[in-house]
Amino acid sequence: MASEVDICNLALARLGDNATVASIDPPEGSAQAEHCARFYAIARDSLLEMHPWKFATRRALLAQLSVESWNWAYAYAEPNGALKLLAVLPPTAANDDDSQPFEAQSDANGAALILTDQEDASLRFTTRVTDTTKFSPLFVDALAWLLASELAGPVVKGDTGAAMAKSCYQSFAIALSHAKLSDANQRKIQPTHNPAWIAGR
Repeated sequence: MASEVDICNLALARLGDNATVASIDPPEGSAQAEHCARFYAIARDSLLEMHPWKFATRRALLAQLSVESWNWAYAYAEPNGALKLLAVLPPTAANDDDSQPFEAQSDANGAALILTDQEDASLRFTTRVTDTTKFSPLFVDALAWLLASELAGPVVKGDTGAAMAKSCYQSFAIALSHAKLSDANQRKIQPTHNPAWIAGR
């Protein structure tokens, strides 16, 4: 499995940079390592937020809070590490067919809240995954292209760097579509109810 350093070196190689980074946490001292340390986590979290990757999807019961919830019946604390809220569900819901309306806000201290009318709510969400051994090969491929698009300007510079950034992002878009398709094909959800036009037959 690719490590953070492997992904960074793959991104640099796609820019034609011959440098080999040995560490980004902390950065080893080279300019390339400094750039990778600056952009790697941003690229990783951005990619995690773009799709409900199966390795990054969690479901958890929410902790109810005694705070003002305005026009909602309940307020809950957002789970630590949540990057994207996918569905608020009843605790026994089998899938997102039973998803409930909700709103994400912050309290006066900046703590993230989830407001909903669902009692004893659970949440399906994308979490921040930092362990690269959990990444699929196609996710790694897409992440390296996205990181390369971020690194192109600082590493290559000028008009050439801008053109490489654009080219790398186009390659990223293709890699992302392949990764999303592969990830989506690894789940099958059985509908819990039939549409009205089928039920009426």
